[in-house]
Amino acid sequence: MLIGVLSDTHLPNRAKAIPKEVFHGFARVDMIIHAGDICEEHVLDELELIAPVKAVAGNMDGWNLQKRIPKKQILNLMGYKIGIIHGDGYGGSTMQRAVDAFKSDKIDCIVFGHSHQAYNSLNGDILLFNPGSPTDRRRSKYFSYGLLKIGAAIEAKIVYF
Repeated sequence: MLIGVLSDTHLPNRAKAIPKEVFHGFARVDMIIHAGDICEEHVLDELELIAPVKAVAGNMDGWNLQKRIPKKQILNLMGYKIGIIHGDGYGGSTMQRAVDAFKSDKIDCIVFGHSHQAYNSLNGDILLFNPGSPTDRRRSKYFSYGLLKIGAAIEAKIVYF
């Protein structure tokens, strides 16, 4: 199973549309995960044209999105549990808040956003994965999105453009 992962699209404030690089990179995905700060509902509708979308609300998402999608979600995919959260809040780093959100859950991978900083590393047995942002790179050198490949293991890749 191939999953396209993105976060922090911030449309239309940071870009007018999802970059073509994302659509090209997601051409063969089976599912898309969006880790929040979507900002406009039509972003989810556009992504749904590619593959089913699982998303969580971020701190910049308005009431319409917050009614449509949860703040936290756990997916059971091919024997693995993948937690999704934006990562905003108070105290600690974005990554620590993401880890803390799932501390009572048996999770194999946590997908988070908020920092706009791509991250792909193990924390003990848990894969921590932040795809960065395809529209607002902030302190990053490049825009980015991610791919998760689930098979005998979970493989994660950050794609920079």
